Amino acid sequence: MSEFTLNICCMGAGYVGGPTMAVIALKCPQIRVCVVDLSQKQIDAWNSDSLPIYEPGLPEVVSECRGRNLFFSTDIDGEIKRADIIFISVNTPTKTMGIGAGRAANIKNCELCARKIAEVSDSGKIVVEKSTVPVRTAQAVRRVLECNDKGLKFQVLSNPEFLAEGTAMEDLKAPDRVLIGGVQDEDGIKAAETLVSVYANWVPREQILTTNLWSSELSKLVANAFLAQRVSSINSISALCEATGADVNEISRAVGIDQRIGRRFLNSSIGFGGSCFQKDILNLVYLCETYGLHECAEYWNQVIVMNDYQKKRFTEKMVSSMFNTVTGKKIAILGYAFKKDTGDVRETPSMFVVRDLVLEQAKIHVFDPQVKREDMWIEMDYTCGMTEKTHPGLDKAVTTSPDAYSACDGAHAFAVLTEWDEFKTLDFERIYKGMAKPAFVFDGRNILDHAKLREIGFEVHAIGKPDPNKFSDL
Repeated sequence: MSEFTLNICCMGAGYVGGPTMAVIALKCPQIRVCVVDLSQKQIDAWNSDSLPIYEPGLPEVVSECRGRNLFFSTDIDGEIKRADIIFISVNTPTKTMGIGAGRAANIKNCELCARKIAEVSDSGKIVVEKSTVPVRTAQAVRRVLECNDKGLKFQVLSNPEFLAEGTAMEDLKAPDRVLIGGVQDEDGIKAAETLVSVYANWVPREQILTTNLWSSELSKLVANAFLAQRVSSINSISALCEATGADVNEISRAVGIDQRIGRRFLNSSIGFGGSCFQKDILNLVYLCETYGLHECAEYWNQVIVMNDYQKKRFTEKMVSSMFNTVTGKKIAILGYAFKKDTGDVRETPSMFVVRDLVLEQAKIHVFDPQVKREDMWIEMDYTCGMTEKTHPGLDKAVTTSPDAYSACDGAHAFAVLTEWDEFKTLDFERIYKGMAKPAFVFDGRNILDHAKLREIGFEVHAIGKPDPNKFSDL
């Protein structure tokens, strides 16, 4: 007889599956949790002291639970058979070709998981969508599962994640809400309550919301779209601030104090990145177009347009400020991850700035405390189509530096593109002495003390901040 009351299998050992299952294992020692993946390299990393993703607090949780009730394996068939609940937590990238290319989500991996579950299962399961998917994907998963030739019955639930990288462990341990969608019949409601009972081990019951499948699936896309919309909204105002002499930080403070609006996601920057915002908005745009809601599609697409504009505007400001040329000039890029406390470079704004500066023939030196050079090039190839083969000399044009000081030594400018806390406390007098003059600073996150930098001698440019040389009356 098993010592565990329930067996959970998670298909996909990535940014969502690994941390989510680790916290379930931590909070539910009576439940056996196993994360499976096709990649032996990925599983080996999860079973080592060098986890495949960087997330504060994750190593401690994995270390406590691994081998007790948390396991990582490539035995997909065996773990599916053992499981009572199976989470599908695989990648759903934006289609690169065919119908809906550039907008629609490719749910091939979800379908393959459903086919594998139907193929190897010898008992009914509760199958949970954890991946971010288009609305009504559950219907496709359910149809595949129903086609099994063993007469097995499966229940399909939607349980979207609402994690923010860098704070994922706290988000999981103390979530704002847990959303569970299921078919609104007796069996569907019973399956949903089974999953509710798992989360109820640490989440207050009133914060566990149950709804129908389609509302649950769409809620994830809408949540990310609303957050991204706020970023693009304040970034559009940052351009107006620079033109008029207003200060975007003061605007954010004045607007955010209104309780109807709130302070969150009103920090102007070079733009949003990461694996979710752009992908989910594009998916939402495609869904609106599919159902003939063209005005709605145009509305949400403008969030992406504004984000692209902000990244382009930042690079153009760098070039124009440095006498309209950066050819042959060394420029330090401080921060490459799309946000602090993560090594994730997917859709990172830094990549687009680096791309544009390389095309301007600048010499780029990048420092980020968590990003690996290999990951930089993989994402540059996937998103921008830039490789050493397509752009000869690319590898030499971009140097990865061991620290911020060596990145800045001899540079004509440095740009802060990720809001790592350590960048706030650098010895800027030391940096200034080692830079070419005039020494330019481009603060893409508005985290530095601009007045102090100007006292040292830097020429400072920031997002949504008035230029004192242009607005001398301030």
